[in-house]
Amino acid sequence: MAPRRAAVLRDGGQSLREHLIAAAARLLDRRGAAGLTVRDVAREAGVADGVLYNHFADKEELLAHALHAHIRAVEAALAGAVPQPGEGSLAGNLRVWLDRSLALHAAILPALAGLTTQPKLLARLAELPALPGGDPGVRAEFADYLRAEQRLGRVAPTADPRAAATLLVGVCHDLVLSRLLDPAGGPPQPDPELVAALVDTLLRGVAPAGPG
Repeated sequence: MAPRRAAVLRDGGQSLREHLIAAAARLLDRRGAAGLTVRDVAREAGVADGVLYNHFADKEELLAHALHAHIRAVEAALAGAVPQPGEGSLAGNLRVWLDRSLALHAAILPALAGLTTQPKLLARLAELPALPGGDPGVRAEFADYLRAEQRLGRVAPTADPRAAATLLVGVCHDLVLSRLLDPAGGPPQPDPELVAALVDTLLRGVAPAGPG
């Protein structure tokens, strides 16, 4: 097995474990977790089927780590897109948060498709730290942003940041999942007028009364 292993990894310092995780993450990105087999991952990685079990207890442990790697990669691609409290307009910032959250969910939700029918994989995920993105990450980050704006007086003191953040995530789920359930549908590209209306609706729910 050593010559095969060396051939697969000869172009870099990546360990075989990392190589398997990266291969599984690519498959999750393209196909989601439903129906993914050990043989699929082995072929993508260019190794024999049994190699996986030298580094992971089972397929589910590998896929759990691959899901984390995939989500981290998606978040890294969106780095720097989060508005800072007190900067720009509140309406413009809410639009950026919505656009970013839609992009994040559009990249993550397809990979999570089918998890409800895979209890072993869900159990493996539960053994790992909370997913670095998606839910509840987006909710927590957006709620924290609103609390900071609240302290600056740009969000009404009576507004509930947790409720607003849940609404944001719910919108993303609705718009992204509706496309995923349509086999002929492409990537989620909401009507700009709808996005503007959503931002306006959310803004009127959190902005303080009066001008500004």
